[in-house]
Amino acid sequence: MAVTIKDVALKAKVSTATVSLVINGNNRISPETKRKVLKVIKELDYHPSKSARDLVSQKTGNIGFLLTDDHFLRTEPFYTRIFLGSEFEAGNTNYYILLATVPSTYNNNNSLPRFILERSIDGLIVAGKVPEELLSKLSEYKLPLTFVDYKPERQKYPVVLIDNIHGGLLATNHLIEYGHKKIAFIGGDISHPSIRDRLTGYTRALDNAGINFNKNIIHTISPYPDRQNGYDAAKSIFTKNKNITAVFACNDAMAIGVMHYLKDNGYSIPDDVSIIGFDDVEADLLLDPPLSTIRVPKFDLGAEAFKIMKESIQNKETKSKIVLVPVELIIRKSTRKI
Repeated sequence: MAVTIKDVALKAKVSTATVSLVINGNNRISPETKRKVLKVIKELDYHPSKSARDLVSQKTGNIGFLLTDDHFLRTEPFYTRIFLGSEFEAGNTNYYILLATVPSTYNNNNSLPRFILERSIDGLIVAGKVPEELLSKLSEYKLPLTFVDYKPERQKYPVVLIDNIHGGLLATNHLIEYGHKKIAFIGGDISHPSIRDRLTGYTRALDNAGINFNKNIIHTISPYPDRQNGYDAAKSIFTKNKNITAVFACNDAMAIGVMHYLKDNGYSIPDDVSIIGFDDVEADLLLDPPLSTIRVPKFDLGAEAFKIMKESIQNKETKSKIVLVPVELIIRKSTRKI
């Protein structure tokens, strides 16, 4: 039979409220009593339940993690890794991470996740771009919010971002250093801050190298940066521009789509066209050739978001801040010197 808070209180000869105060780190408890209770907790191998924590703190001990459904795909595991980063970081604490998704086309006719409606979380981590209607709805619940890989335009919240501009510079500079001048950029929704910043890095690298910006080899009108849209974007660009020697895709999913298009149409990679992506997902190593990319420490993004959320909950205030997570150039066989 599982050990309860009452068992701990009985053996330590204190009240259940005192045990709960110790569990929650309350300073009202004397060091001697705290040591005694903690000793009994260890002896009985007691693991505090949510209700035991709630007794004094009035907190649920839960933190929500919210994604749009198009971000939670087996084939595009980027945001799944961010979630796992938060989950692993929470494993060292008394918090639990609860995952839920909402439609990418969320509007006021859609329902929010139950853990928000029932107020069974103390704060919410939101990963990736979400609709304005969702942000407006969430603001009604006055929950601490932290955003990952997305910075809302109108509201000020703590955000954890990839250093996308530097990543765009790294990717484009790599191609330029390999002798490429006709470098296409393929992106998804340009209103997403991450994609916009990667394009900024691309244009800065061209400008620094004295290479003219050519809008005809820039594609940023895809609704979502997935493989199919990468394929379609490559088709749109390469049917009109035959002299492109390299492509910087805004993420690995689109880069894979570009590779499929080029192979379907007789191009050799990297002999005819070099390709570099962004994210460094596991599938990159299985490609032929393996994909050069910009490595994003996805677990670190999730861990940083959790740390900020924990701080906001404990301090009972949300401070606007931006945490930039650095990126790294990974050179594989999809790019070559010309």
